[in-house]
Amino acid sequence: MTSEINLGVKVVTPGARAPRYATPGSAGLDLAACMEHPLELGAGEIVLVPTGIAVQIPRRDYAGLVFARSGLASRHGVALANGVGVIDSDYTGEIMVTLINNGTGPYIVRPGDRIAQLVLVPVGIARVNLVEDLQNTSRGDGGFGSTGK
Repeated sequence: MTSEINLGVKVVTPGARAPRYATPGSAGLDLAACMEHPLELGAGEIVLVPTGIAVQIPRRDYAGLVFARSGLASRHGVALANGVGVIDSDYTGEIMVTLINNGTGPYIVRPGDRIAQLVLVPVGIARVNLVEDLQNTSRGDGGFGSTGK
C-alpha cells in the first residue's frame, strides 16, 4: 500500500538542496547542510546546522521526523543531539538540524553534505480524557527493566 502525500518544499536560502530519496527504497529524504563555509564540529560539541529549506506538511495526521544518518553515526559518531527531531504539520520555518559529535576528534560539515533524513509518518490524534483510574494490565506500573533482559 502506497501512502503518498504532497510535501511542499520552499527554498529559503539560495543554493539549498531540495530533500530527496537516495534510492527507490529509501524511507527518508536526505537533508543537506546549507551554509557558505565548512563548519568544524569538535568532539563533544553541539551545533545547529541550517538546511536552507522549509516544508509544508499538508495534513495534521502526518508529521516529519528528522533522524540521524546511520553512516555519520557509525563512522564518525555524529548524530542528532535531540535523538529525533519532530516537524509538526503547522511548522513552516526553516528545518534546522542539531548535530552532536560523540566521536573523539573533530568532524567537518561541508556545504551540501547530507546531514540527516526526514521521514513522513502518520500521527494518531489523541482525544485527552482525564480519568480517576487506569485499567489494570499485566505490567501495571512496572518501569525500566521490569520485563527482564
